Amino acid sequence: MADNRIGFIGAGKIGEPMVERLLTAGHQTTVHARRPEVRARLADAGAAVTGTADDVGDADIVIACVFDDSQLAEVATPIIARMSAGSVFVSHTTGNPRTILDLSAAARRRGVAVVDAPFSGTPEDIRKGKLTVLLGGEDDAVDRVEAIVGAYASTLHRIGPTGTALAAKLINNALFAACTQITLSALAAGRELGIPQAALLDLLADTSGGSTAAGYIARSGHDAETYGRRVGRYLTKDLDVARIAATDLGVDIEDLLAAARLGPIDLGEPTPQVRSS
Repeated sequence: MADNRIGFIGAGKIGEPMVERLLTAGHQTTVHARRPEVRARLADAGAAVTGTADDVGDADIVIACVFDDSQLAEVATPIIARMSAGSVFVSHTTGNPRTILDLSAAARRRGVAVVDAPFSGTPEDIRKGKLTVLLGGEDDAVDRVEAIVGAYASTLHRIGPTGTALAAKLINNALFAACTQITLSALAAGRELGIPQAALLDLLADTSGGSTAAGYIARSGHDAETYGRRVGRYLTKDLDVARIAATDLGVDIEDLLAAARLGPIDLGEPTPQVRSS
């Protein structure tokens, strides 16, 4: 599938190493990035750099890696309008499944397939080709996307139709938030008992109380308070999106969301959203 022309938008902290891996795998890649230093680095690495986001729509497969639903809708609509029948639009954004379903409906009228591809992992995982990616979409489109994102992902989960990968990721993120909160609470209790953070995290790596969340805290190299501040923005966004999506889809996940908000990180109250009819 190296013959596919790849378009990429959102070459930030996560997206830039994705592009680097695509180039290393031999994929012809056109990139739009806002920051000139990123454009320069990726051009030096062999990417074609475009000045406008819409230009990536000339590719066979377009990958978007932007922060939230509002950014996704802003960039995706004009790009999809430019894409040719038979091409595929891939979104790595963790957001409301309704957004991706709306984009998919518009894309289908042009013969363009949409695949939701939220991920789990870090920039370091991407550079090692070890990212985990969830995929939702039509089988043929997912087949094509698997061959591309395999440049930076070693674990791929095919969840189901378009939108299901996002739904699964939102459940995962709420669970991760809950595990992070309870782990940080445990570290605080450990400090009160005279147990150093590093010693407790080292213990948790080998015992039943450990979790992926504890591993992330340990690898961060930060104290619990600093780590909480750094991840709070992302957890807040994910929980708000999960609540809105669940309400939108008529699913009750209040117990899970309540558990995720119990702990030292102030994740605030969910942001209400009213969708127009």
